Amino acid sequence: MIKDLYTEKLNWFKKNEKPEVVLLIAEKPELVKIIVAWTSLDVRRMNKLKCIPDDSEIRTWDWLWENTAYSLKELKEKSGSSFSEIALENKMRPLIGNHVIYPDGTINSFVERYLREQVVKLFEAKPRRPGKKAKSESPHSMEPLY
Repeated sequence: MIKDLYTEKLNWFKKNEKPEVVLLIAEKPELVKIIVAWTSLDVRRMNKLKCIPDDSEIRTWDWLWENTAYSLKELKEKSGSSFSEIALENKMRPLIGNHVIYPDGTINSFVERYLREQVVKLFEAKPRRPGKKAKSESPHSMEPLY
């Protein structure tokens, strides 16, 4: 049986998630758009993996990303971002560095739950009651059309 080192290392990070990363995206719609788009992006690991330098957490995380391919152009389009690709990449750095997004196209499970809760809140919000029409808008006060 051949071990899949990439998946093994990625799974370690997923098992050791931190809920605090939700604070990075709360009240930041431009980051939320990137995260939502990330989950529908074509993200792939490289066919030929580079050698892993050592077993430190930081170097392993960097190694995972060095062995990941995705299109910034596609991410820009899917997120509806008005940022340049360079600016978008800069916005992604804290998402990558804080393990909000993963190099397999998934996201931190705490972030995922937070986003789902936000969506549920949108659906649960009661629609506004239409206000009373102004007297001039009342059908009884309209002038005849003839």
